[in-house]
Parts: sequence; structure tokens; C-alpha cells
Amino acid sequence: MHRRSWIKSSTATSAGILTSILLPDDLAAATRPSRKWVIKPGNSMRFGLVTYQWGKDWELDTLLENCKQTKVQGVELRTTHAHGVEPELNQDQRQEVQQKFADAAIVLVGIGSNERYDNPDPTVVKQAIERTKQFIQLSHDVGGTGVKVKPDRFYDNIPHEKTIEQIGIALNELGSFGAGWGQQIRLEVHGQCAELPTIKAIMEIADHPNVTVCWNCNPQDLQGDGLEHNFNLVRDRFGATLHCREIDFPDYPNQELMQLLVKSDYAGWIMLEQGTVPANPVTELARQNQLFYALLQQTQKDFLRNQQRESRKKILSRVND
Repeated sequence: MHRRSWIKSSTATSAGILTSILLPDDLAAATRPSRKWVIKPGNSMRFGLVTYQWGKDWELDTLLENCKQTKVQGVELRTTHAHGVEPELNQDQRQEVQQKFADAAIVLVGIGSNERYDNPDPTVVKQAIERTKQFIQLSHDVGGTGVKVKPDRFYDNIPHEKTIEQIGIALNELGSFGAGWGQQIRLEVHGQCAELPTIKAIMEIADHPNVTVCWNCNPQDLQGDGLEHNFNLVRDRFGATLHCREIDFPDYPNQELMQLLVKSDYAGWIMLEQGTVPANPVTELARQNQLFYALLQQTQKDFLRNQQRESRKKILSRVND
């Protein structure tokens, strides 16, 4: 054998022997390309718009055109706004709405109602439940997958526990009804009920699997033991939507939130819902869309890098043992 070839062969053989002797099998596996490193956690998240203020004055055709222009993939339609998607639409009109979304290749994520179940008057609560059922049917007919609702506040001389129980019972009824229409009930973390221990208490009563939490990026998220603790209180009940402020909003820790979402492999919609309207909402919406995906990609990269670093530490620790 030629001397150079013999050296190459001997070196490769020695490396293989040393690896098999000194390193455990799982280290060899960890160094090989693996599909699990390709599928990044959080890859199913998508960015969308809630037409709360941005888009409230856009008729449906304008809304869809602006979403296409800004590359925003999905919309939660807030009721009472200019798009006019309300329970009063007849079947032909509902079919037309569904077709417009399909033609535009934009996802109608659901209906954002303003219904709440906190009132001490049972008649008012019953009316809210029945109106929500109309929104559930509407969302089904126009191609949505769920309806956003609110908890919402406490009343003087009414024990908080009583209001929490009342809200939870109403949500269970709606969860069951919505399941029959293929529509998720999405409880927005909102109002005086926005403290996460309160939402957790409501969800312990509203235990129907079709009742979910819509995280809302409130100041209350940071209270008590902080964002991660509050996030984990309700993470197992998250639904298909999460409402966010601007991605570069200075008063909310969006980067930390994204880390929690990636770590837990959240697979839903991150939907912009901001009260203040910019001078040019279309331009700003496009920018927010870009900021979202840039933050997501960087967070995924950091997460995988940290995960690989921890894996190496564990393997080296086992080797040293």
C-alpha cells in the first residue's frame, strides 16, 4: 500500500476505534444529522391581524387586498366594524365572504366578538350566551375556526368566586355548543379578570376541552412571579390564537414571550391587536410582519443552539463519569 494511503486508512480506523471506545453510542448519534434538528420548534406559528383598530375601517375587499400586500396570512374579524361580517348575514352572503377569503388565499382565523359572561343579571348572561352561539354559527359558515369571547369584570357586593364560577359555567355551555360546529371558544385574557391566576381559576371550571385561552399581552402578565410563571399557569389551555402588541413595542417583553412560545412549540396564530393606529397602517403592518418572522427565526436559532450546548454538556458529563 502506498505510504500516504496507509496513513489515511490508519487515521480513519483509529478515529473510529477511539469514538467507539471513548464515547457513548448516543454521542455518535447526536453528531449525525437528524431530522429533529431540522424541524424547528415554533415552526407552525403564523402572523395575523385582529381588526380591532388597525383595519376597523376597511371594507372586506380592502382588508383582504391589504393583507395580500403586506403578506399577512390570517385575520380575526372584530365584529361591528366596516367589514360587516355579522350574524345578520344571510346564507348567500356568508358563502360570499368565505369565497372571498379563499380567492385571496387569506385565512379567516375566526370572529372576534365582544360577548362576556360576568353580569350579575342572569338574563343578561343568557343573552350573551345566545348571541355567542350566533357568532359560532357565523364563524362556521364563513370559514372560521373559532370565536373570541371575554370574561370580563367583577361587581361590587358580588364575591369574585361567584363571578368566576358563573363565567366558567357559561364557557362550558359554549364549548359544548361550539364543538358541534367545529368552532373553538377562545377566552381573551381581558378586563378585571386579566390576572392570570383569575384566568386559571375560570379555566378550572371551564374544563371543556373546546374552551381555550387567548393570551393577550397585558401588563398583568408581568405581575406576581413574572411572565414565565404566569405563562405556565395557562399554557396547557392555549387555543389557536394569541393577541400581541407591536413586535417592537417597548413596554412588553416580546422577546421573552417568543422564547416561551418556541420552547413550548406553540403552533397557533400570533395576531396583532394594537389600540393606537399608525399614520400608514398598511406600511406598518408589513413591517410588523417582517419583524415577527425575524424574531421567530432568531429565537429558534438561539433555542436550538442552547439545546445542542446542553446536550453536549450532558454527554461529556456521562463520558467523564
